[in-house]
Amino acid sequence: MDDLKKTAVALGVALTVQTIGGLVWAGGAAARIATLEERVGEQRLVAERLARLEEQGVATRAAVARIEHRLEEMR
Repeated sequence: MDDLKKTAVALGVALTVQTIGGLVWAGGAAARIATLEERVGEQRLVAERLARLEEQGVATRAAVARIEHRLEEMR
C-alpha cells in the first residue's frame, strides 16, 4: 500500500509541476501576443501616415506639372 501512496503523491506532484509550467508558459505567450498587438497598432499608424504622404506627393507632382505647363505657355 505504501507504494500506491507514493505513486499517487508522485503523480500529484508531477501534475502540479506541469500545471504550473503550463501557466507560466501561457503567461509568457500572452505577454508576447500583447507586444505583437502593440507593434501592429503602431505599424497601422505608420501605414496611414505613409499613405497620406504618398497622396501629398501625387498632389505636389500635379501642382508642379501645372506650374511648368503655365510657364511654358508664357514663353
